[in-house]
Amino acid sequence: MSRGSGPSGRSGPAVRVKTARKRSLSSTLWLQRQLNDPYVAEAKRQGYRSRAAFKIAQLDDKFHFFKGAKRIVDLGAAPGGWTQVAVERAPNAVIVALDILPMDEMGGVTVLHMDFLADDAPDRLKAALGGKADLVLSDMAPPTTGHTKTDHLRIIGLCESALAFAEEVLAPGGTFACKVFQGGTEGTLLNRMKLCFTTVKHAKPPSSRSDSAELYVVASGFRGAPEEPEAE
Repeated sequence: MSRGSGPSGRSGPAVRVKTARKRSLSSTLWLQRQLNDPYVAEAKRQGYRSRAAFKIAQLDDKFHFFKGAKRIVDLGAAPGGWTQVAVERAPNAVIVALDILPMDEMGGVTVLHMDFLADDAPDRLKAALGGKADLVLSDMAPPTTGHTKTDHLRIIGLCESALAFAEEVLAPGGTFACKVFQGGTEGTLLNRMKLCFTTVKHAKPPSSRSDSAELYVVASGFRGAPEEPEAE
């Protein structure tokens, strides 16, 4: 994928999908959106495992976090779109991808099929890295319940866990890029990032659907985790 690449638009009439007897309206609308999404078609054309490849590529076009990265962690990697872009843009890096969902093997990548929240996950990731990371990516998202407040808390919890791991493994000057949702980096999480990194910015890449609350935060210039106050 070249820098600045992406679909220039699709030609022809939009595809309409009829509601099948066993398919819900929401499933029908999702399928219709997929069939009419130029990024889905372009991902297939270029051989990417998901349209998400364009999201990380567009974020890198803006923030250049793959440049010079020698060790990279990709959390929530399945099916592997982000990982593919990492291999392309940092071909000599040690890349470790983790997801609780199945993910096919990829050349030059260590794939860990496990729950990031499992007790042994951080140690297995560190062992596979073999040193401090320059970049920690997180595209993790919890299963939604439909209850806005519950889903928000789950999203924040995953972000906090990913940030805590990044604080343990990042080398000085490293970058942490994480998927959040609008309103999802407020309060203590955002304040924590500002203490740990020199720059914290939000971004919504063009390939992120406009009707989605999805947002990304890119924290660069890791300067170390702040010292915790001693318990009295």
